Amino acid sequence: MKAKSDFFRVMPGPVRILHIMVVLLLLLAASVPAQRGGLVLFGDVKIDDRGFKNSAPPKVMIVLYKDVGGEIGRQPISDGSRYTFRNLAEGNYEIAIEVDNNEIGRIRVVIAGLSNDPHGFRQDLEFALKPKGPAPIKEGVISASDVYDRPAADKSLFEKAEEAVNKKKYDQAINLLKQIVENDKQDFQAWTLLGTVYFVQQDTANSEKAYVSALAAKPTFGLALIDLGRLRSSQKRYQEAIEPLTRAVEVQPQSGEANLLLGEAYLQLRKGSKAIPYLNAAAENGKPDAHLRLGWLYNAAGMKDKAAQEYEQFLHKQPNYPDRKKLEDYIAANKKN
Repeated sequence: MKAKSDFFRVMPGPVRILHIMVVLLLLLAASVPAQRGGLVLFGDVKIDDRGFKNSAPPKVMIVLYKDVGGEIGRQPISDGSRYTFRNLAEGNYEIAIEVDNNEIGRIRVVIAGLSNDPHGFRQDLEFALKPKGPAPIKEGVISASDVYDRPAADKSLFEKAEEAVNKKKYDQAINLLKQIVENDKQDFQAWTLLGTVYFVQQDTANSEKAYVSALAAKPTFGLALIDLGRLRSSQKRYQEAIEPLTRAVEVQPQSGEANLLLGEAYLQLRKGSKAIPYLNAAAENGKPDAHLRLGWLYNAAGMKDKAAQEYEQFLHKQPNYPDRKKLEDYIAANKKN
């Protein structure tokens, strides 16, 4: 399954990104053996740096962050190289790409369940670099990483907040983040992280307020849109989740996560016809569970052949599914020759 990145940003500086295309290969299938006590995230790197024939190419670094927490590690990368992060727990992560110490893009990856690659969870990266001049954003590539350029004092507070979250000192992180947003109400990243920390502490009221504040500062910030939609869905407020998730899909049409959440919200509202295109998009962008939901929908509508096709695609991507036999029996009984 291939899809472009959910996160992309052109940063100021001598090196501009020409394009970035992330190849999602998180096919959750065969089991991942424990390696050094944890899970593994790895990927092959392809960088088009032909514009640097007469000079040394820039320094490129990949940085892994915990979605709720600080930096996990960083590794230099080059064309044809492979990166590997070991000893990871299940959860949400962000991969940031830095060029000459400037962050040019981020993508979110989910490490959970099973992987069909014996080496671990795979996330290949492919992008091109151009020595000078602004780079056009190609169709389908979304400007959404939006690293906020905060003052030095707030930057120090933000780094301390990330460190506190990484150590699960959530109260300390909240105090630090509140200082930042009191200093600068436009810091949508700080608002979003604050919302996530509140959510971890199950303080959903303050979490929602923080996400709403993030979107007041930056209405197109995809991460806050998705997180707000997820929060409302977790409370079964599906109708209220539709609006932020629809906006998330508009700014990040190839986000498997946003499409899956939106499709599920429509399913819960018994609007299956509206759910189908979003579930299809989720299935095409690294979310195999969308096939299960489509199968359920088609079966409920009496379209058993289409349900069987969806279940078959799901098992192709998730061959170690615990209830595989039940799905195989359904497929055998209902798939037309």
